Amino acid sequence: MKLFITILLSLMSCIASAQENKTNWETLSDYKVPEWFQDAKFGIYFHWGVYSVPEFQTEWYPRYLYFPWSDVHKHHEKTYGPVSKFGYHDLIPLFKAEKFNAKEWVSLFKKAGARFVGPVAEHHDGFSMWDSKCTPWNAVNMGPKKDIVGEIAREVRNQDLKFITTFHHARNFQRYSDPDILKAELAKKLPAERRRFYRSHFPYYPGTHPASNDPKLQYLYGNMPAEKWNREIWFGKLKEVIDKYEPDIIWFDSWLDEIPEQYRYEFCDYYLRKSKERNKEVVIVRKQNDLPLSVSVENLENSRKSNLHPVVWETDETVSYGSWSYTTDLKIKPSKHLIHELIDIVSKNGVLLLNVSPRASGEIPADQQKVLLEIGEWLKQNGEAIYNTRPWYTYGEGPTKEPEGSLKNRKLFDSLEYTSLDYRFTRKGNTVYVLTMGELNVGSNILLKSLVSKQMAEVPKIQRVTILGSTKTVNWKMDRNGLILNVPEIPNKVSIVYKVEFQ
Repeated sequence: MKLFITILLSLMSCIASAQENKTNWETLSDYKVPEWFQDAKFGIYFHWGVYSVPEFQTEWYPRYLYFPWSDVHKHHEKTYGPVSKFGYHDLIPLFKAEKFNAKEWVSLFKKAGARFVGPVAEHHDGFSMWDSKCTPWNAVNMGPKKDIVGEIAREVRNQDLKFITTFHHARNFQRYSDPDILKAELAKKLPAERRRFYRSHFPYYPGTHPASNDPKLQYLYGNMPAEKWNREIWFGKLKEVIDKYEPDIIWFDSWLDEIPEQYRYEFCDYYLRKSKERNKEVVIVRKQNDLPLSVSVENLENSRKSNLHPVVWETDETVSYGSWSYTTDLKIKPSKHLIHELIDIVSKNGVLLLNVSPRASGEIPADQQKVLLEIGEWLKQNGEAIYNTRPWYTYGEGPTKEPEGSLKNRKLFDSLEYTSLDYRFTRKGNTVYVLTMGELNVGSNILLKSLVSKQMAEVPKIQRVTILGSTKTVNWKMDRNGLILNVPEIPNKVSIVYKVEFQ
């Protein structure tokens, strides 16, 4: 009997240990963020899908069209008819992408200076932009009838860039089909038309498409048992893209915390093991605290850090002040704003992922192209101070401070303007680059206090000071207040870059 009890306890211990090891993140502890990602600094992706068809208000169109109180619902019924007869899935045939040209898109993004490029592989809406066997709702079976992810991947590699795919589908699962979750929602005692159903992208109103028992519709609206959805849909789609397209970066939107930790661990383990087999160095990017930083890079949406950070991080930002997908009233940010944002991010050890908003036809609007090409022109002249750099001991100087917080302060970040007293620094070997952030006048001087002895343990000797994109001689001197640099010429109106070479 004692032997039986001993064996039983041992077996139970083994089972418990095995269960613990299912999410033992320490087994992935040998992961390192690759140098190529830290060198790249700038990437471009695009919100483009069925939600681009209406060109109205937001990329969350598929969610809001099922709220009877929303402007989207009213617009949809006015434009397409009753939602009960013309739902989100009925927009798919209108997403034709007839003018989409992967080579032209990737060429444009490369001219803009991007070092990694790729699509939103799937947004919250359940429509996959690749040739998927996990769901019938994909861009090869329907709509464009093109493998968007595959075509972009091929062109990205043809043009010697890195390939990113972004996934937002953690929110797609219809969690309110679970009786307990629905009961908790109903307990809020809000009127039916005002319920938010926050944990799922689609609201759960009986009699609507997101609550349908139609097996095919359930694959689009995420209405199925949790275990089936987590394994076959959330994890299954990720495995499919990893196996077929070998992305260099997989990026996650918010709500990844809604996915059970076991599946998040299995994804990381699978992706990192596959990358080793292929001799690839890959990157996982996430928001919030949804994955350990030992296997991922932190992302901040529409915001950034206010100080230099010891570990590389990323911001995802969009080209407009409004929706992330194309809308008819989209207001595009000036290139100067985006360049200053890139400079500030890089000076603090960050990377910028910029979103573009194509039309459903596959056209990238002229105003967005203009901004991208202006960013590319500045980088062509000054990219030496951005690419392959690392932070200096301090990120910069000046009175302008970025707001604390994240996405909730988007409007504050969008309205931020720098002054002629704001400077940012990057470093490469024995060279420090000084990037000005405000307008300067020819003949004026700037003072850099960061090079005085009280700021630095040892002030290095300067060998040479030049301006990128200029052949003019820069007059400079050191005194007890810091380094004084003259402005002999203004090679661009966005940011003058001084190259300070130390002995």
